[in-house]
Amino acid sequence: MTTRSIERLVEGQFVSDGAGVRLRRIIGTPQADYLDPFLMLDEFRTDEADDYIAGFPDHPHRGFETVTYMIHGRMRHQDSVGNSGVLSDGAVQWMTAGRGIIHSEMPEQTNGLLWGYQLWVNLPSALKMSSPQYQDIPTNDVVEVETDGLKIRVLAGNYAGHPATADTLTPIAYFDASLDAQCNFTHPVPDGHTVLLYVYDGSVQIGGDGSGEISPGTLAILSRAGDIDVTAGEGGGKFLLLTGEPINEPVARMGPFVMTTEEEIHQAVRDYQAGTLA
Repeated sequence: MTTRSIERLVEGQFVSDGAGVRLRRIIGTPQADYLDPFLMLDEFRTDEADDYIAGFPDHPHRGFETVTYMIHGRMRHQDSVGNSGVLSDGAVQWMTAGRGIIHSEMPEQTNGLLWGYQLWVNLPSALKMSSPQYQDIPTNDVVEVETDGLKIRVLAGNYAGHPATADTLTPIAYFDASLDAQCNFTHPVPDGHTVLLYVYDGSVQIGGDGSGEISPGTLAILSRAGDIDVTAGEGGGKFLLLTGEPINEPVARMGPFVMTTEEEIHQAVRDYQAGTLA
């Protein structure tokens, strides 16, 4: 079996977003900008209320999907067309912004740990102006696969014949993997697909030869051919795994708008200013 190797390691960067939320940006930095089809990955993980309580007030989106995954804490979503809901421990929400939506994401707790991730997934040009939609998946509906020393939460895609609850417009897989000490994880991926691995606890090694250790806070960008082969370190390892088929189209982006041409970006701004985005 041919296995993928580490092409590059990138450390997440601490930034401030929304109304002053402190978070670690993993994808969407100068070191790891657009990793087709993934536009951004943020980790918010703190027990200091001042780091997150201001949340993300009303803001627009067009041209891509957001995936919010809560490990711990509560986040309320509200939007311009009347949708509302609360994500709690272990829940996932897919929001397809499509042609446009204005929404807010606000923490519902004022103390204790808030920990979660938001992923931005690009849409192909043919779907960028599609109708907005949501997929709210409570923790009990997230597909989980457990074997000896291994637990996989399948947020998107298919693991070992177990498909995720969510439907994805862009072909991707998104797993939350937890491995006991020295446990091995393998997964086939078509050659040419993007493969990214973000360790958030413990450590793991990439490749059948046991090389390439990755520690928490580090994103591994893997080579373009072969299967995935991961072994946990002495203390076990937990990581997010992202795989996706590249869209291979031009990307024009400005803040919350991601389109294929600069003119489409200018139109998104005009629509937002005119109140016709959503």
